[in-house]
Amino acid sequence: MRIYLMTDLEGVAGVMDRQNYVLFDSRYYELSKELLTEEVNAAIEGFFEAGAGYILVADGHGYGGINQLLLDPRVELIRGFPDPWPFGLDASFDAIAWVGQHAKASTPYAHIPHTGSHHVIDCTINGISVGEFGQLAMCAASLGVRAIFGSGDEAFTKEAKALIKGIETVSVKRGLTPGTGEECTFEEYKDRNTAAIHLHPKKARELIREGARKALIKFKENKEAFQLLDIKPPYKMITRYRPAGGKRGFTEVKEHPDDIIKMLNSKGIIL
Repeated sequence: MRIYLMTDLEGVAGVMDRQNYVLFDSRYYELSKELLTEEVNAAIEGFFEAGAGYILVADGHGYGGINQLLLDPRVELIRGFPDPWPFGLDASFDAIAWVGQHAKASTPYAHIPHTGSHHVIDCTINGISVGEFGQLAMCAASLGVRAIFGSGDEAFTKEAKALIKGIETVSVKRGLTPGTGEECTFEEYKDRNTAAIHLHPKKARELIREGARKALIKFKENKEAFQLLDIKPPYKMITRYRPAGGKRGFTEVKEHPDDIIKMLNSKGIIL
């Protein structure tokens, strides 16, 4: 049983905000990496307990989020990809999971939500609003790989369950900021959604371990319990960007007749 585990930093318990925890020069950046890596280790433990044979951990945070010295030595780590999408995922994997995932841009009551960057207002693929999770889940589905587990903030878990029927999720914190913030510029939005209530990191890890174990047991018993997204070609992706640096916002459009991964890796048209 081969598991691909995508990771990010903003959806981790104890990662409090963008300025102090998420950027490469943030004063608590190394602490954030430790917190993420321990959540990843908890998921790894749960998956191995449930019978996983191989786990590939993908470091999906822009500046890097995994402390490799703390990472469970039973797994392999991928960082750096020939093509950005799908970040080293291929059809040899049985299932895909996420740890530390945040909600998509403009999500109410989310903590540090964004899609790729805080410049984005919203992104749709064939009319479905998606964030980083949804984009990769669609790539996985096109390869026949089912999404089985995700942990992050509460808004992300709701987003995941709405997109993938049957997915197991664990919420490690919940955002407190109402509204979408769609009216905001990049400068206004990047630090807008910082209020949240966090679980203690040890409690978060306990829940993640059990959630991952439960997800893989369920998958082994009946993989059909996890929806395999069926997004039909042709593919069209529309991304709306916020005003930034005094410049107006804009829209980017990408299209491909039959391959969602090639579409994601293509250069868009700016409107």
